[in-house]
Amino acid sequence: MSQLQEVSVDELKHLVSERALTGETVLLNMGPQHPSTHGVLRLLLELDGEEVINCIPDIGFLHTGIEKNMESKTYEKAAVMTDRLDYLNTMGNNFAYCLAVEKLVDLDVPPRAQAVRVIMAELQRIASHLVWLGTHALDMAAMTVFLFAFRERETILDIMEMCAGQRMMTTYFRPGGLWRDVPAEWEDTVRAFIKILPERVAQYERLLTKNPLFMDRTKNIGVISGEDALRWGMSGPTLRASGPAVDLRKLRPYSGYEQYDFDVPTLTEGDVYARYLVRMQEFHESRKIIQQALDTLPKGPFRSDNRKFVPPPRAEIGVSMESLIHHFKLWTEGFPAPKESIYMAVESPRGELGVYLEGDGGPKPYRVHWRTPSFANLQSLDVLSKDHMVADLVAIIGSIDIVLGDTDR
Repeated sequence: MSQLQEVSVDELKHLVSERALTGETVLLNMGPQHPSTHGVLRLLLELDGEEVINCIPDIGFLHTGIEKNMESKTYEKAAVMTDRLDYLNTMGNNFAYCLAVEKLVDLDVPPRAQAVRVIMAELQRIASHLVWLGTHALDMAAMTVFLFAFRERETILDIMEMCAGQRMMTTYFRPGGLWRDVPAEWEDTVRAFIKILPERVAQYERLLTKNPLFMDRTKNIGVISGEDALRWGMSGPTLRASGPAVDLRKLRPYSGYEQYDFDVPTLTEGDVYARYLVRMQEFHESRKIIQQALDTLPKGPFRSDNRKFVPPPRAEIGVSMESLIHHFKLWTEGFPAPKESIYMAVESPRGELGVYLEGDGGPKPYRVHWRTPSFANLQSLDVLSKDHMVADLVAIIGSIDIVLGDTDR
């Protein structure tokens, strides 16, 4: 049951204004099944006419218990659960979890696997931003952009299927590297995609960036300062549109990001329009990273040869009894991790995605906890929407790019 459904009148006084209790303002439910909430999210709105006085996000409708489910599985098997968190950042979720396991057990990752991880994570970032762009524009009745954005996303999903056999729930990254090496046609397909991307992004911008209707709906709407954004724990493009150049790929590089030359787009306006512009610039920065990684892509193994943690190659299982036994034991029993705890974070399309992982000496994690950017960014909705119109709320929700699977876990 939703927590707000159990709130008493005395508790409600701390959430809404006195005017709501005397009937001067209206309390209205928006959601949990409303198309512009981008998932099952309930907003308790206090309205004075069409003006938003208070906006209280009510989450939990999509809670799946993923963290506890992961604690009941071995470290290798738990990886499949990560795809179901932020379902628009499946590769990024795999990335964070695998880095956490590798840090916990001190497992090496070959250079080729690191480079492929970066490429796939940046393709995932582009795909996620395309979904954000299409749905954000659609919320404000710009249907053409939605159709165009999903056209390019289909290409990225085809690339993911080429590598992982799945379009979305890939579980392609595994502790120690990748599930398998990329196929022969992968590099040419990725190069062809990043070649057409700049013109396609320019196409979106021609439709929106100077569109007077879009600008009226987004400029000076949902403003938050850089200081307030940091206080609320915001991260990702939502934070960078308010000024702070906080990007974990630069501040705490992982998987070789320090090798690549790219910028961190920032603006200071902190409104819906600025958040749009920052993400549009990020298309080009992700493209630059992918281009550099492809040009320097190393040869060699795609997964660590540390047999204590990594199953043998599938080709060996049919010809080597030792490999077959080793494979069987790793998949049935798992591998032990030390009785230690670590935190590992990556830069997801929405911001800081972190994993707290604690081992107890056994083959299953004692504790798994995710620090998800959608959860933190959503908490600022009351500040962003205060004194705006209900129609502006639709634009504001879209601008912070929440995913409810990322919020509820």
